[in-house]
Amino acid sequence: MISAPTGSGPAEENRVTTGDVAEPAPAPKAGRNLPAAIAVGVLLGATVLVSLLTVRQIFVGIVAVAVAVGTYELAGALKRGADLRVTLWPVLIGGQAMVWLSWPFGREGLLAAFVVTILACLVWRFRGGAENYLRDVSSSILTAAYVPLFASFAAMLVVAEDGVARVLCFLIVVVCNDVGGYTTGAKLGRHPMAPTISPKKSWEGFIGSMVFGVVAGTLAVTFTLDGQWWQGALFGAAIVCTATVGDLVESLIKRDLGIKDMGTLLPGHGGLMDRLDSLLPSAVVSWLLLSLFITG
Repeated sequence: MISAPTGSGPAEENRVTTGDVAEPAPAPKAGRNLPAAIAVGVLLGATVLVSLLTVRQIFVGIVAVAVAVGTYELAGALKRGADLRVTLWPVLIGGQAMVWLSWPFGREGLLAAFVVTILACLVWRFRGGAENYLRDVSSSILTAAYVPLFASFAAMLVVAEDGVARVLCFLIVVVCNDVGGYTTGAKLGRHPMAPTISPKKSWEGFIGSMVFGVVAGTLAVTFTLDGQWWQGALFGAAIVCTATVGDLVESLIKRDLGIKDMGTLLPGHGGLMDRLDSLLPSAVVSWLLLSLFITG
């Protein structure tokens, strides 16, 4: 569940994913340790790749760990930035149930675990009384949906008969989205894409992401899943869009909370949630499209 370090830094103002507008002196303003970022990204990527090429079910465990860490980081950010109190234990336990039940039971297991998690959040918060009940419960449900619910679709990708190829298609396109956006946006970025959300993100970078993503999707789906070229092209375009949306959503959350990063776990990256932002919604769309395009 970890994308390449290309184009992401620990400070929201200094992020360069998916096409940041070029800066005159990017190195001093990057605000991150680039060698450390690359090393961490390679290590995490290698861990995922080894799990897929050996015992693919280990990938489900990697997703479960990422869900636990991401949930903890998001809950902490909501507390620091807006004094929103996520019912942490129900969401943590419910998140693990979503991931692991989606393995043998698919959508039914995932839905059952999600619904029970919501019910547990509603009841657990009784202890705090009526003050801020709605705010806290809403933040708990948001956390449960945004992290474990979305991430469980990545777990459902790998347990299919051709699950390794499906996960590889998903990850390849997300990484190419980052690479294409960074390389194009850093050199050609002039027109901000969403100036009030992420001022350094450019339309030129988005176009670069789209080109890289469509090419990667076409090749990955065609050669690893024996799909049609147009299915791969649509898959690539859709993942670029969802990855961009995921990046912007987390940018909005952090701006609203007044924080730079979700955490400090990964050197050169920030928190794990700062790496999962584009992956989480993309996992959902990957599962939906590949289930529609590829039988078996």
